[in-house]
Amino acid sequence: MNQFELLWDYQQADVEVDKVKKDIARSPQRLKLLKLRDNIKEQQNFLKTLESEVIAMLDRIDVLQDAIGIHEDQLKQLQTKVQEQPPANSQQAREYVQETQKIINSLGDFDQETRRIRKDAADRDKKQRDIKRLAVKIKTEFDTIRDEYNMEFEQKSEELRRLQSIVDEKAKAIDKEAMDEYNAVKQHSVPPMAKLVNDRCGGCNMSFPSSVLHAIKSGKKVECETCGRMIIL
Repeated sequence: MNQFELLWDYQQADVEVDKVKKDIARSPQRLKLLKLRDNIKEQQNFLKTLESEVIAMLDRIDVLQDAIGIHEDQLKQLQTKVQEQPPANSQQAREYVQETQKIINSLGDFDQETRRIRKDAADRDKKQRDIKRLAVKIKTEFDTIRDEYNMEFEQKSEELRRLQSIVDEKAKAIDKEAMDEYNAVKQHSVPPMAKLVNDRCGGCNMSFPSSVLHAIKSGKKVECETCGRMIIL
């Protein structure tokens, strides 16, 4: 067998190796695992976001509680002042009323914001519980499919090792230059070799001029100008 024939024989085994590799990569179980893994990561990120938001809300409530305490003290102080220094005229009375109303309005605003934040925090807490329950369900499904996939992967890996050993053995009979050319073509065309079929490329069905056909039939190295494959009789 010449180098072209050896390469063709090598390609038959190489194609089988590639097929098993693709089967492993495209395994429905593997794709399910990847989807579940991404879902788990998404839920984890969402949980972190919710936790950060709840912490920020609790911090804001602390600030509001401090503000409420300060304004309540101000209101008490104002009430004491009014008792100790009653308004001397209607203008001073209006000022007392305005100042009192301003404090009361602020307290009302603080109270409304506190209630809103507590409600939002409770909603987020519920979402956290829901997500955690969902995460447990997803993790259980992930573990089940992972165990099934591991068995499948081990079987495929054993087959891959067997086929790869055949490829490696066939490669020993091929010159380095020929193998380098094969691998270079394989970077853009798979499989990298094609038979001449009815004076056309067996890979892309491109027809060849007579000069190229003569070169192929004389055993020279020829690559299809369309698909780049090496052509063999």
